[in-house]
Formats: sequence, structure tokens, C-alpha cells
Amino acid sequence: MKTHPVSPFAAHIAGAALLSFALGAAQAAQPLTVVSWGGAYTHSQVQAYHKPFSKLTGIAISSEDYNGGLAQIRVQAESGNVKWDLVDLELSDAVRGCDDGLLERIDLGILPPAPDGTPASEDFIPGTLTDCAVGEIVWSTVVAFDRTKFADKRPWTIKDFFNVADFPGKRGLRKSPRVNLEWALMADGVPNDQVYEVLATRAGVDRAFAVLDSIKPHVIWWETGAQPPQLLADGEVAMTSAYNGRLFNAIFKEKKPFVIIWDGQVWDIDLWGIVKGTPNLAAALEFIKFATDTTRLADQAKYISYGPVRRSSMDRVNKKMKPHLPTSPDNFANSLQNDYQWWADNQQEMDERFTAWLAR
Repeated sequence: MKTHPVSPFAAHIAGAALLSFALGAAQAAQPLTVVSWGGAYTHSQVQAYHKPFSKLTGIAISSEDYNGGLAQIRVQAESGNVKWDLVDLELSDAVRGCDDGLLERIDLGILPPAPDGTPASEDFIPGTLTDCAVGEIVWSTVVAFDRTKFADKRPWTIKDFFNVADFPGKRGLRKSPRVNLEWALMADGVPNDQVYEVLATRAGVDRAFAVLDSIKPHVIWWETGAQPPQLLADGEVAMTSAYNGRLFNAIFKEKKPFVIIWDGQVWDIDLWGIVKGTPNLAAALEFIKFATDTTRLADQAKYISYGPVRRSSMDRVNKKMKPHLPTSPDNFANSLQNDYQWWADNQQEMDERFTAWLAR
């Protein structure tokens, strides 16, 4: 009897049927609480993941926002009073949360292969799969300015951000040492590939804070991703750090006169982690399997300019969106990957020093 290859459509239907069957007993379960960063980013997740998952499985999803970090996860996991099921994590937090026993371990063998059969372990970009978290998107922290504030001479480099004399105006920066320390060293002439080597020394950290001293009087600090575009729109700052996806939304959907400076972008990934002790572990694992398949990761890029972490997803990203992704070749030329291990090892010490520095 002649056999025929399984078409992608048939494979999708079969996968959907299997998932629906597997979750049949879970359809009366409590809603999954999925925690993320809010705004345009969470909207992209709701459209690409939450709604289709709920439609397929019958499991409702309650979406909550947070400002990152492990504090709330730690309280829940250590007290046994777990309210969150899945959390969108930065890589350094995913690593530290796993090491500290705050996240469930994930059998990466459950992840679906690419449409051509390539195993997930080979399809995901290296470094985007960990013991306790599964990668979702590549995003970056960039600088943006209001072009109406710089009609004659425009800033184009990360060094220009720290040059208040030639490019006057208030600056917006995230109220965190992360990225700010890296940028300070870049602006001071440290090559990108040597930034973490310099930060590994006490003198290097001192040097970064000294550069931050030079613009501290001009800084307005922000804490949530929605604030930087609003600070620009309200004229409270002339330039600000921001997440590239937030800026894409402001520029292309809200028609704001903002310009992104890709020079010196610090890129990172976000991953899905499951809070240790959740009573909804089975459903949470099914959500991760669903949300990190080839189709769903490409679907998210319809709504926000973050790059999918699966190679097989890139071919499915809209051509108009590709130039706005952090990983577009022109944008990626002078970029720096966040060293998650350095931050996992030094986050607490840097947070304490940064807090003391702010209070001076």
C-alpha cells in the first residue's frame, strides 16, 4: 500500500486533536494565571497564545502584570501559597530561580519538533532552553529619541545618549543597574566584547558608576515598560531607554515621532517558567508546549517586533516585520548579548550598590 507524507495541515490537526484529548480531563480546572510585563507585549501573547490555547483546551487564562524579578515568585514558592502558574522571565532570573528551587523543572523532550521534524533541541536558538524554562522571544533594550527635539543634529550612538552637552534634555533610564552599567562602559569606550570582562572587576564597576554619575542629575527613572514611550510623548524626556517592542507599538501604531537608536542594543531572551508548587502543573506544561511551537512563536511577531527563538519560525514572520526585529542584520551590527550568568551571579550585589547610589 502506497504511503503519503503527512501534510503540515494534517499534522497541525492531529496535534490539536492530541492536545485536546490530553487536556480533556483538565477542562474543568481552575484558570491558569499567566504573568507577564503588560502593554503591547502582553497583548501579543494574549493574541498569539492565550486565546487560541483557551479555544483549543477550554482552559481559561487570567493575565497579570509584574515588573520582573523573583521576589513575588520566591514568596509564593517558599510559602506554598502559589497564586501564579506561569511567568514570563528574563534569562538571568530563570537561571537563578531554577538554582534556588523556585521553578518547576521541565522535561524538554515534551516540546514539539519543527514542522520538518527537526527536534526542538536543534530548532531553538542555542541558550534559549534551560532546565526550568523554555525560550519565547528575543528582545532588546534600546535608546529612542523624539525627533522633534533634535531637528538639526540627531543622536545616533549610545555615546550620544550620555552626551548631554551636545544633545541636551532629560534622559529616561530603567531604575535598575542592568543595561545601564553596560551602556555606561560602552559610552566610555569599552568595546562590546569586553564589557563583561571589565565589569568582572571592582575597578570596572566603579568606572561604570562614574559614567552614570555624569548624567544622574538629568535622569528620570522608570520602572514599567509602559513608562518610557509615555515620558517621550509627554515631553518629560528627550531620550530614553525602552524595550524595542514598546517603541514599535508607539511608532507604527500610535504614529509617535520617535526614532530608535539600535547602536549598543542589549539583547536578551524571555522564557516561560512554572512556579514551583503550582496545583495546575499539567495544564501549565501543556501551555508551554503549545505556546512555543513553530506556528505560535511566528504568530506573536504579527503583533510586536520581538524575534522568535525557533529557527523554523523565522520563515513564517511577515516580511514587513523582519526589518524591525532586534536580530535584523542592520540592527544587530553593534549589539551586546546580556550575560545572564554574570547577572545571575552579581544581581544582588549590583542591586544593593545601585540602590545606595540612587540614595546619595
